[in-house]
Amino acid sequence: MWVIINFEEEEVMSGLIQKIIWATDFSDESKEALEYAELFAKSFDASLLALHVIPDFSPILYNTSILIKGELLKKIDELKKIARKKLLIIEKGKDIKIKNIVLEGNPPDKIIEVAQNKKANLIVIGKRGLSIIEKFFIGSVANRVLRTSHVPVLITKMRGKKPQIRRILVPTDLSSREEIERKYAWEIAKVFNADITLLHVLELHGYDFPPKVLDGLLEAIYKEFQKKKKEEKEKIKIKEEIYRAVNAAVGIVDFANTHNYDLIVMSTYTQSKFQRFFLGSTTEKVISYTSIPIFVIPPKEID
Repeated sequence: MWVIINFEEEEVMSGLIQKIIWATDFSDESKEALEYAELFAKSFDASLLALHVIPDFSPILYNTSILIKGELLKKIDELKKIARKKLLIIEKGKDIKIKNIVLEGNPPDKIIEVAQNKKANLIVIGKRGLSIIEKFFIGSVANRVLRTSHVPVLITKMRGKKPQIRRILVPTDLSSREEIERKYAWEIAKVFNADITLLHVLELHGYDFPPKVLDGLLEAIYKEFQKKKKEEKEKIKIKEEIYRAVNAAVGIVDFANTHNYDLIVMSTYTQSKFQRFFLGSTTEKVISYTSIPIFVIPPKEID
C-alpha cells in the first residue's frame, strides 16, 4: 500500500548537507564511493573534500637507528607526494571542484578529526568485503569511523552500476529515537525525487507489537508525513511494509536486496559498550551483508 506521509513538526532541515568528506585509500571501493560523494554534492549543492590518510609510522621510529628513521621519513614524504598527485588527477577528471587533503596518522581518527575541524555534514567512505573475523569484530576503517563520528556516514560497496537514488528504505522499530532517521530520509527523498519505504521486521523468535498496536503506531507515522506533505507540497510516495524474518538484520538485507533499493537510511544505535566492541548493532550487520549504500546516522546525532 502506498501512502503519502509527512512529519508533524514544522522544523525544516535546511542546509542538510553543505560539506562532504570523501575518505579514500585509492581502492576500487573508494573510487565508487567518490561517485556517490559527487552525486550528493551536486544534488545538495555541497562542497566536496577528498581526504587520504597515510598510516602513522611514528611508533616504529622510536626504536630504530637515525639512518632508518631518515629513510622512513623520506618514504613518508614520497607517499604524501604520490597521494597528492593521485588526488589532483582524480579532480581533473571530474566536473566538480574537489579540495584535497593528505595527512599522516590513524585513518579513522584523522577522518573524524577533519570532519569536525571542517564542520562537515557527511562522510562518504567505501567499504571492502569483510573477512570472517572482521564480521565478528569491528575490523574495518569504515566501522571504526561509524563508532566515533558525530555526523552521518554514507557507506558504499562495489555495485558495478551508476549511482542513483530513486528508492529509499527506512527500517523502523517504531521507537521515538527514529524521528531523526525519518527527517533525513524525507530531505534526501525531496532532493532526489525518490520514494520511501518504511520497513518493520517482525522477528520470528522475538517479542513484537500486537497487531492493533502495530497498526496504530504505523498510522501515527503516516499522519506525521501527511501533514508534512501538505505543508511542503511535495509528491513523495511512502510505502509501508511488514516483513517476517529470523532477526531484523536478516529481514532488512533480504528485503532491500530482493526489491532493489538504492539507499538504506539507518542509525547505529547500540545499547551497551559490549555491543560497541563486537559487531552488535543491526545497522552494522546490515552493512556487512548488503552491497546497497547505507546512509548511517550516528547515536550522537540522535542523543
